[in-house]
Amino acid sequence: MTTNNDVIYSVLDNNLSRIAGIEGAVLLSNDGIGLSSYLLDRDRAERMAAAASGVAATMKAISREVEGGQVIRQLVETDDRYLCIVACGEGSTLIVVTSRKARLGELGGEAVRTAQALGEWLGTPERGQSPASS
Repeated sequence: MTTNNDVIYSVLDNNLSRIAGIEGAVLLSNDGIGLSSYLLDRDRAERMAAAASGVAATMKAISREVEGGQVIRQLVETDDRYLCIVACGEGSTLIVVTSRKARLGELGGEAVRTAQALGEWLGTPERGQSPASS
Protein backbone atom coordinates (compact mmCIF):
# COMPACT_ATOMS: atom_id res chain seq x y z
CA MET A 1 0.00 0.00 0.00
CA THR A 2 1.35 3.42 -0.97
CA THR A 3 1.05 6.14 1.67
CA ASN A 4 1.04 9.91 1.23
CA ASN A 5 4.56 10.01 2.69
CA ASP A 6 5.72 7.49 0.04
CA VAL A 7 4.26 9.67 -2.71
CA ILE A 8 5.82 12.82 -1.25
CA TYR A 9 9.22 11.12 -0.97
CA SER A 10 8.91 9.88 -4.57
CA VAL A 11 8.17 13.41 -5.85
CA LEU A 12 11.08 14.82 -3.83
CA ASP A 13 13.45 12.11 -5.07
CA ASN A 14 12.37 12.33 -8.73
CA ASN A 15 12.84 16.11 -8.83
CA LEU A 16 15.56 16.96 -6.36
CA SER A 17 17.98 14.14 -7.14
CA ARG A 18 18.81 16.03 -10.38
CA ILE A 19 20.37 18.93 -8.46
CA ALA A 20 24.15 18.82 -8.13
CA GLY A 21 25.16 18.83 -4.49
CA ILE A 22 21.71 18.03 -3.08
CA GLU A 23 21.97 17.46 0.66
CA GLY A 24 18.33 17.24 1.66
CA ALA A 25 14.89 18.75 1.80
CA VAL A 26 12.04 19.20 4.25
CA LEU A 27 8.36 19.67 3.50
CA LEU A 28 6.68 21.48 6.37
CA SER A 29 3.41 23.02 7.37
CA ASN A 30 3.59 26.78 7.77
CA ASP A 31 3.34 26.37 11.55
CA GLY A 32 6.68 24.53 11.52
CA ILE A 33 5.58 20.88 11.64
CA GLY A 34 7.72 18.62 9.44
CA LEU A 35 5.52 16.65 7.03
CA SER A 36 8.24 14.76 5.16
CA SER A 37 11.98 14.86 4.68
CA TYR A 38 14.45 13.78 2.01
CA LEU A 39 18.04 12.67 2.79
CA LEU A 40 17.92 14.15 6.31
CA ASP A 41 17.63 12.48 9.71
CA ARG A 42 14.44 13.19 11.62
CA ASP A 43 15.95 15.46 14.32
CA ARG A 44 17.70 17.70 11.79
CA ALA A 45 14.58 17.82 9.59
CA GLU A 46 12.41 18.87 12.54
CA ARG A 47 14.82 21.63 13.57
CA MET A 48 15.00 22.90 9.98
CA ALA A 49 11.19 22.83 9.69
CA ALA A 50 10.79 24.97 12.81
CA ALA A 51 13.41 27.50 11.67
CA ALA A 52 12.21 27.65 8.05
CA SER A 53 8.63 28.39 9.07
CA GLY A 54 9.82 31.57 10.77
CA VAL A 55 11.83 32.65 7.73
CA ALA A 56 8.90 31.95 5.39
CA ALA A 57 6.48 33.89 7.62
CA THR A 58 8.89 36.84 7.80
CA MET A 59 9.24 36.99 4.02
CA LYS A 60 5.43 36.86 3.58
CA ALA A 61 5.07 39.77 6.01
CA ILE A 62 7.72 41.80 4.20
CA SER A 63 6.10 41.08 0.83
CA ARG A 64 2.71 42.23 2.16
CA GLU A 65 4.32 45.42 3.49
CA VAL A 66 5.78 46.31 0.10
CA GLU A 67 2.71 45.01 -1.77
CA GLY A 68 4.91 42.46 -3.53
CA GLY A 69 2.33 39.70 -3.90
CA GLN A 70 2.97 36.04 -3.17
CA VAL A 71 6.53 35.02 -2.27
CA ILE A 72 7.66 32.51 -4.89
CA ARG A 73 10.99 31.46 -3.43
CA GLN A 74 13.76 32.61 -1.16
CA LEU A 75 17.39 31.82 -1.88
CA VAL A 76 19.87 31.96 0.98
CA GLU A 77 23.61 31.75 0.40
CA THR A 78 25.87 30.76 3.27
CA ASP A 79 29.60 30.08 3.28
CA ASP A 80 29.09 26.38 2.57
CA ARG A 81 25.47 25.85 1.51
CA TYR A 82 22.55 27.14 -0.51
CA LEU A 83 19.04 27.06 0.92
CA CYS A 84 15.93 27.47 -1.19
CA ILE A 85 12.59 28.02 0.55
CA VAL A 86 9.48 27.68 -1.63
CA ALA A 87 5.75 27.96 -0.91
CA CYS A 88 4.11 24.60 -1.58
CA GLY A 89 0.34 24.34 -1.73
CA GLU A 90 -1.81 26.23 0.73
CA GLY A 91 -0.09 26.32 4.09
CA SER A 92 3.03 24.29 3.26
CA THR A 93 6.64 25.16 2.54
CA LEU A 94 9.54 23.25 0.97
CA ILE A 95 13.13 23.93 2.01
CA VAL A 96 15.95 22.47 -0.11
CA VAL A 97 19.58 22.37 1.05
CA THR A 98 22.55 21.92 -1.28
CA SER A 99 26.29 22.29 -1.18
CA ARG A 100 27.82 25.21 -3.06
CA LYS A 101 28.27 22.82 -6.04
CA ALA A 102 24.65 23.48 -7.03
CA ARG A 103 23.89 26.02 -9.72
CA LEU A 104 21.44 28.59 -8.36
CA GLY A 105 19.23 28.58 -11.45
CA GLU A 106 18.93 24.81 -11.37
CA LEU A 107 18.27 24.80 -7.61
CA GLY A 108 15.60 27.49 -7.82
CA GLY A 109 13.91 25.97 -10.85
CA GLU A 110 13.79 22.41 -9.52
CA ALA A 111 12.63 23.58 -6.09
CA VAL A 112 9.74 25.53 -7.65
CA ARG A 113 8.81 22.62 -9.95
CA THR A 114 8.88 20.23 -7.00
CA ALA A 115 6.70 22.55 -4.91
CA GLN A 116 4.24 22.90 -7.78
CA ALA A 117 4.06 19.11 -8.23
CA LEU A 118 3.37 18.64 -4.53
CA GLY A 119 1.06 21.64 -4.29
CA GLU A 120 -1.32 20.26 -6.92
CA TRP A 121 -2.57 17.64 -4.49
CA LEU A 122 -1.15 18.76 -1.14
CA GLY A 123 -3.25 21.51 0.40
CA THR A 124 -2.26 21.73 4.05
CA PRO A 125 -4.56 24.44 5.39
CA GLU A 126 -3.06 27.04 7.69
CA ARG A 127 -4.05 26.71 11.33
CA GLY A 128 -7.53 28.07 11.91
CA GLN A 129 -8.59 27.40 8.32
CA SER A 130 -10.58 24.44 7.12
CA PRO A 131 -9.85 22.69 3.81
CA ALA A 132 -11.85 23.96 0.85
CA SER A 133 -14.84 21.74 0.14
CA SER A 134 -15.42 20.36 -3.32
